[in-house]
Amino acid sequence: MSQLELDPTAAGASPRRPGRRARTSVFWLSLPLAVVSVGVFVLPLTGLLPAAGQDLAATRQPPALLPGGTWAHPLGTDKLGQDVLTQFVTAGRLTIVIGLVGALVAIGPGTLLGVLAGYFRGWVDRVVSVLIDAQLALPFILVALAIIANRGSSLPVLFVVLALTGWAVCARVTRSATMAIRERQFVFGLRAAGASEPRIVFRHVLPNLAGTTVALGTLQVGTAILVESALSFLGLGVVPPMNSWGSMLASGQDELGQAWWIAFFPGLAITLLVLLVNLLGDALLTHHDPRKARR
Repeated sequence: MSQLELDPTAAGASPRRPGRRARTSVFWLSLPLAVVSVGVFVLPLTGLLPAAGQDLAATRQPPALLPGGTWAHPLGTDKLGQDVLTQFVTAGRLTIVIGLVGALVAIGPGTLLGVLAGYFRGWVDRVVSVLIDAQLALPFILVALAIIANRGSSLPVLFVVLALTGWAVCARVTRSATMAIRERQFVFGLRAAGASEPRIVFRHVLPNLAGTTVALGTLQVGTAILVESALSFLGLGVVPPMNSWGSMLASGQDELGQAWWIAFFPGLAITLLVLLVNLLGDALLTHHDPRKARR
């Protein structure tokens, strides 16, 4: 076999650079997410949105591009004459906040437990592994029903549900990554130098998990949005007067025959947002995992 066949770069061919492709993917996926976030949070401050009040003389108006629609209500109105665009932007702001906070409350305890289990091993690993398996074996809807039936529907209760249903996945991934890091030479060198175990964990192991943690957090944002949307669709999520895309979807399901746009736009937004967030999380994992990048 010739040297050219052994080394594709021997004849001047450019080597594959999966890391660069991953960074490019992260950039292009971040742009639409940034635009959506800025639009949802900045647009209400501009005063360009239609009024949020009821107008019984303009109920179930179609979007502006359809016959009978008007640019006074670009996305149409609902059965009470409320502007769908105004509700869409307001609900999107709460949905994004719930996704971000839900990811934080899940990835915090999940990362901590995963690091402790992967580094100290022994009985700590066995206990955490049993907890992870038990949590993953329970359908999240049963956990949500049990908690909400006992505590009622509210944002704090919703965040507790998101934390309990999301920490196990984060703990499993960080546990595996920590088990690999603890076998590296710099960890043995720190132990030989007399560094304490807590110092090694919090000053050296956790920083090496930063990329993986960020990627997991990004994926968890999409999961939190889906969980919140599912619970709100069932009437177990946010409660009035708060509004999310999931609750808009629930309120519009009875109007699909007469005013399909009430449920269509929030449903489309949930689908696209979760898809973009998951693609971004996968690109981040590719960037921080050399083995996956090579594949």
